[in-house]
Amino acid sequence: MQAESDLHGVTNRLFGQTPGGEDVYLYTLDDGAGFTVEVMTLGATLTRFRVPDKHGELRDVALGYDSLEAFLQGPRYLGATVGRVANRIANGRFRMMGQEYELHCNNNGHHLHGGASGFDQAVWKVEDRVSLRGPSVRFHHISPEGDEGYPGEVTCSVTYTLLPGKGLELTYKAKSTGVTPINLTNHTYFNLAGHGDVLQHTVMLDSDYFTPVNTELIPTGEVKAVANTPMDFRTAVRLGAAVDANGGGFDHNFVVKGATRVLRRAAVVSEPDSGLVLIMHTTEPGFQFYTGNFLDGTHVGRNGHNYVQYAGFCLEAQHYPDSPNHVNFPTILLAPGQEYRQQTRYVLEGCKLS
Repeated sequence: MQAESDLHGVTNRLFGQTPGGEDVYLYTLDDGAGFTVEVMTLGATLTRFRVPDKHGELRDVALGYDSLEAFLQGPRYLGATVGRVANRIANGRFRMMGQEYELHCNNNGHHLHGGASGFDQAVWKVEDRVSLRGPSVRFHHISPEGDEGYPGEVTCSVTYTLLPGKGLELTYKAKSTGVTPINLTNHTYFNLAGHGDVLQHTVMLDSDYFTPVNTELIPTGEVKAVANTPMDFRTAVRLGAAVDANGGGFDHNFVVKGATRVLRRAAVVSEPDSGLVLIMHTTEPGFQFYTGNFLDGTHVGRNGHNYVQYAGFCLEAQHYPDSPNHVNFPTILLAPGQEYRQQTRYVLEGCKLS
């Protein structure tokens, strides 16, 4: 199928088929000034994010693959929309309104990123293509009652909007027929150099607190100050030095300063060679800062680059992990008649625009 074009900087083409025979399409958003984003219908997944660096040379700052087959065979979640509940739920269990729910456990006896067949595995429908502030595409998915063990039927959408010469905005919405936990996020691995490890990146996080975890990465329930710990990124720190101080990479939830449901800055990451600066804003109470600890070099990504440990970092806007099991954490329960809504904005600075 040839690429189809509209008048708003959006094209699409057939990207391949799933093992079950479903067609997967790739949508390209192009602002005409050097920013290009590609998103596929499998998992409403960000597959490419190309921007001009300080020299005007294009760099792909998101890890990904050239083919659908590679995405299916490689590590899960690269660029994907994950849900119903992002991150971990301890032992795949939670109690709600006096009833215990048991979810599929797909990660060392725990429930991770929606389970074995979460939103990242679904082929999303394209609800429409809109052009408000820039090239944009909206993906739509229905999660049936009992999906992976969750109550209620959930109807949700995620809209990718390319902000010309500025960055990318993601808007999530969801409604449910019954009370259910909802915690959506995007799992893009960024590398502002384009390839190699990210240990020379500099990281600053707008966070005074984080949620400590046990050895299985399950929150202890404590909300702890970052001061005098390796989690203190309130001033810019070279990531390699932070990893050394921590005795390894990061996979932790940080609490964002300021009022929730208000779009505010959460993180600033820069890379000296490209001159690129990534600034994340979110309406969520927290975000997962993950440094690709489990990438092991067994999979080859775009342009033949091996995705080794620390080949990318994630800034996953979210409510806190394992929220249903901690009454002191902000609730993620969505009731009938309510609308779940969140926004995440990734702004790129340091670009030499054409």
